[in-house]
Formats: sequence, C-alpha cells, structure tokens
Amino acid sequence: MTILNPYLGFRDEARAALEFYEGVFGGELAISTFGEFHASEDPAEADKVMHGQLTAPGGLVLMASDTPNSMGYTPGSSHSVSLSGGPADQAELTGFWDGLADGATITMPLGVAPWGDTFGMLVDKFGVSWLVNITSS
Repeated sequence: MTILNPYLGFRDEARAALEFYEGVFGGELAISTFGEFHASEDPAEADKVMHGQLTAPGGLVLMASDTPNSMGYTPGSSHSVSLSGGPADQAELTGFWDGLADGATITMPLGVAPWGDTFGMLVDKFGVSWLVNITSS
C-alpha cells in the first residue's frame, strides 16, 4: 500500500512543531538529530532535527526536519495540510482544529461552508497552513 505523508521543513523549529502536533494528534513521536547521525560538521546543528516522524492513531503520519544552516530556507505559503472526514469524524476533527488553533492565525473560522460541509482554515504558530473539512453526509 502506498501512503502519502506530509513532510514539513523548518529552520530550528522542527522539534517544537512536532511536539506541538503530538499534543494535537496524539501518537508516538520519534526524532533523530544531525548529531546522532554525524550528519553535520557544524556543532551548532547537533541538536537540529534531521528527521522526525509523528505516527498518530488512525494512520495519520506527519514528518518534519530542520533545514541545515548551509541551505536556503523560505517558509512556504504555497502548500497546506488538509484534514478531512465525514460526520462520524466530527469530534476528532474538531479536536484537531481546536489544538491547531492554539497560537494560530485563523484565516477562515470553522463553520458551515457554502457547499454545506463544515470547513475552516488557519495558519498555525509555526507558519503551516491547515484546512479542515467535515463532510455533511
């Protein structure tokens, strides 16, 4: 089975972001640093996240890493992470929304959209855009 997982890039905030998402989604968090794998000659990068993976209940997987200092980094505004489900998932998705909203900029409050679903958009405190859609049927 092929699985599509979001992989988010950060500059020095991957650990904090993954820990935040762990609080929102639950699950098991695994983090490897550049220092653990001797992947950088720069001692300042030893504690940076080389690879982090949050595996949450229900099959949700979110990955992230820190961008090394030697590489350019431009926070993205051309991508979003979408969470969606049906009426049976409403409590779970609303809980995710509430968690992600902590410190976020709400760009569209979670509410009934013109197409009849419950929909909302926000940019979390780490600059990641999220969409939540709960179908009406």
